[in-house]
Amino acid sequence: MWIVFAVLSAVFAALTSILAKIGIDNVNSNLATAVRTVVVVAMAWIMVFLTHSQRGLPEISRKSWVFLILSGLATGASWLCYYRALQLGEVSKVVPIDKLSVVFTLVLAFVFLHEEFTAKSLIGCILIGAGTLVMVL
Repeated sequence: MWIVFAVLSAVFAALTSILAKIGIDNVNSNLATAVRTVVVVAMAWIMVFLTHSQRGLPEISRKSWVFLILSGLATGASWLCYYRALQLGEVSKVVPIDKLSVVFTLVLAFVFLHEEFTAKSLIGCILIGAGTLVMVL
């Protein structure tokens, strides 16, 4: 089932890029990011209440709070940079560079989470990097 959600995530991410590029026309990129963020926050909290997940709030550990907040800050920084890049550049060049996050994530998962980094992972990282170069240059 996870693969269905992963594919849907990719489809919605693709739509995000196209819709953002159209919507950001003549709008400050920081303002556009803030508007998008408000929508995301509202949507997330609606899902929390629809699924009654708010009951789990008191059970979140201090460590989880710290890392969820850090993750949120990283997301915010990513979105601010992404929207500015979209405003200044072509979607067809910004998106491949943004997707280098896959390579960075695999390396960071190996270093910090001690996840396996196989020959297949290495080849995939090299291909993603090479593909990004081909698309951007």
